[in-house]
Amino acid sequence: MRLFSAEFDAVRSAEPLGLTGRVRAVRGLTVLAGDLPAPVGSLVRVGLGGSGVVRGEIVGFDHAHAVVMMLGGTGGIVPGAPVELERVHQAAGVGDRLLGRVIDGLGRPIDGLGPITETVLRPLDPEPTGAMVRRRITEPLRTGVRAIDLMTPVGRGQRLGVFAGPGVGKSTVLGQIARGTDADVSVIALIGERGREVREFIDDALGREGLARSVVVVSTGDESPLMRIRAARFACAAAEYFRDRGKNVLLMMDSVTRFAHAGRQIGLAVGEPPASKGYTPSVFTNMAVLLERAGAVEVSETSGGGSITGLYTILVEGDDMTEPVADAARGILDGHVVLSRKLAQRGHFPAVDVLDSVSRVAGQIMDQSHAAARQQFLRLLAKYREIEELVQIGAYATGADPEADTAIDLSEPLNELLRQRSDEPGRFEQALSMMVKLALQSGEMIEQRRRMRAAQQPQAQPRGRAG
Repeated sequence: MRLFSAEFDAVRSAEPLGLTGRVRAVRGLTVLAGDLPAPVGSLVRVGLGGSGVVRGEIVGFDHAHAVVMMLGGTGGIVPGAPVELERVHQAAGVGDRLLGRVIDGLGRPIDGLGPITETVLRPLDPEPTGAMVRRRITEPLRTGVRAIDLMTPVGRGQRLGVFAGPGVGKSTVLGQIARGTDADVSVIALIGERGREVREFIDDALGREGLARSVVVVSTGDESPLMRIRAARFACAAAEYFRDRGKNVLLMMDSVTRFAHAGRQIGLAVGEPPASKGYTPSVFTNMAVLLERAGAVEVSETSGGGSITGLYTILVEGDDMTEPVADAARGILDGHVVLSRKLAQRGHFPAVDVLDSVSRVAGQIMDQSHAAARQQFLRLLAKYREIEELVQIGAYATGADPEADTAIDLSEPLNELLRQRSDEPGRFEQALSMMVKLALQSGEMIEQRRRMRAAQQPQAQPRGRAG
């Protein structure tokens, strides 16, 4: 039976050879190819005359024609040009030699450091990881950013969204995490970024130290939407390779929103009906598949029991947290970190709004002292936010609320602990010690004020009995 099973697997994974169709029409970035009975997802080559070719992927069908979206432009394609099947099961060449390199969505190096050798092929779209194969999240992963490690702690194998509008320090936070994390390997996917920002992120935010243990996959906004989709999937395939070797991997993707934009372009090109704000239904299906590829797995014959911790940025358009991509991502992810424009305008960096940020696994990865101190911090910060406007205009009456008075007195020390320069190390144990100390101090201050207030209140006089 085992022999027959292996034979069946071999037949299922067999690649058809020699299939060649012809270009019938060109529509935008898509080409209609006739006489090409290849499945959706197949990689093809379109001849440009002479020895030139351009690659594309079959993304759908229009009656008897295969709809091919090009990985590059359509310039030079003529009617009747050959469309040759290259590969049905798409795979990516990954390996240890990817560390310290910058590559594109096809795995080609773009850093000028020569070819990448000694790679193994892994599928770009593997079978989903079974729910019972996943390990529970019980160990923390330090990011090196105090505001996150103290208030929104991340677990190994967790998927966390970083929600931010433009210009609030998102790339800086990602660079801090890449340099300061205690993960073994970082895989960073820059999807739809401006070309100028890629070099700035690598040189300034990531730095030489961060790049040395990272794989950077780049697909800029001027590339085909198909290349942006492939870059995201290639990054996941690279992270899965290191995970199966027993490594704890940090997968950072910037951004899921631009991945969704690329999916929308592809969906509309093949005739899929638009739904919410023009996004096609397949966008949200593909987004769930992409985000579910992170996680921790059990040790098995094929896996070393490593983990992929996913940090995904979501570009909140117009600072609207209810827009379709942000809303869908919050329902899939295991928590979210919100970067506040209001904090950024005050010069508070990283601009993490700890009251709006949530980690759904925080209770499983914190010890008792950390959890108690975090809860006390949240109470004080929430209390100060309630009375902040009154304090600023001088309308707050001191002595009315012991907890509010303490929140005012300790607001600067609390915020100072949560602020951090981009080049400043996190030092978690030291930061946690300061946090516990402030939490205990605040509790003592609140209790002392309550006793003083009780002592100042007049005692109720007992009523005399009628004679």
